Amino acid sequence: MEDTILRRTWAEIDLDALAHNYHQARERIGSKVRYLGVVKADAYGHGAIQIARELEALGADYLAVSSLDEARELRRNGMDAPILILGHTPPEMTSQLIEHNLTQTVSAQAKAEAYSAAATACGGTLRIHIKVDTGMSRLGFLVRGGHFAGGVEAILRSCALPGLEAEGIYTHFAVSDDDEPEDERYTWEQFAIFTRVLEALEAKGQRFALRHCANSGALARYPEMYLDMVRPGIALYGVGDDAERLDLRPVMTLKSCVSTIKIFDPDTDVSYGRTFRTKEKTRVGVLPIGYADGLFRGLSNRIAVQTSQGPAPILGRICMDMTMVDLTGLTGVHVGDEVELFGTLQHVDHLAQVLGTIPYELTCAVSKRVPRRYLKGGRITEETLRLLL
Repeated sequence: MEDTILRRTWAEIDLDALAHNYHQARERIGSKVRYLGVVKADAYGHGAIQIARELEALGADYLAVSSLDEARELRRNGMDAPILILGHTPPEMTSQLIEHNLTQTVSAQAKAEAYSAAATACGGTLRIHIKVDTGMSRLGFLVRGGHFAGGVEAILRSCALPGLEAEGIYTHFAVSDDDEPEDERYTWEQFAIFTRVLEALEAKGQRFALRHCANSGALARYPEMYLDMVRPGIALYGVGDDAERLDLRPVMTLKSCVSTIKIFDPDTDVSYGRTFRTKEKTRVGVLPIGYADGLFRGLSNRIAVQTSQGPAPILGRICMDMTMVDLTGLTGVHVGDEVELFGTLQHVDHLAQVLGTIPYELTCAVSKRVPRRYLKGGRITEETLRLLL
């Protein structure tokens, strides 16, 4: 493992940065608001087992994943905290939800009825959180406009079904991370709809222990929306538009090393498609990282990697397994030296801006053949490789 990491490409996961980000949020929300850490999609590429374990140690009240498979992975690896499944689970797998003590999102009455029947059949009780669609137009009970009364009644009927324990209710904001007046108005509109639903349900005697709607954007902007629990996603990992606002630190640093250095004459074409041609004698370094590792091909000829001597621009198209960079003015960079693709020297947000996407996509894209190296107090505490060797 050590030789693999040193010779090729790896991701460093700074658990001290994770702890800092957690404590920044905890200080912001206060002691009465619970903290749910979102660890779906392998903790946004950071490693769900390691991140969830650290969050439990830090005192997180809840964890969230996308699917039953992700939840089972955490349970198999010793996580005891409550886990909310944000996505769909087939009702025929309800017994496994109960067996692993998992909380299932319910987004429609028909789904509630199916889970109720399955839970009753196996003699158990399934803990659920109701999801309300206030404007994301994805999952959730319809409550906007003319659907309000019918949506509230459907939630009441769902919560009254046998075999279900309705612990929580939540909604998801579409633009809470945007500062445009129209987006702020839309977020407040979503929150107003959600609170109207809560009030209507309470008037009929239906209360919930956990009401939550504050994602990373709302954590940064709308303390009025913290309610009983907040759900930081990308903010937990220290990237995104609000990282500076919340004084967060990037948790992942993607690194590679210089495997080869060659000197090319002027008018030499570099890489597939001949999209770069040298204008002078050029010192070119080859990095053992490519789009199969998560370095998007769309970054070709558009960014630089960071070396100890300064930035080294990418030359030509990024290949599946290799990338070429310009080391002409960086005579102090040699074979074996580390380079940073993104992290503390070059934020992943910058790469996302170049690509016209969001940083989540880049961290999630770091592939399973890239080892993760976990650090705490400046020391390596664990190294993992997701390939089955």
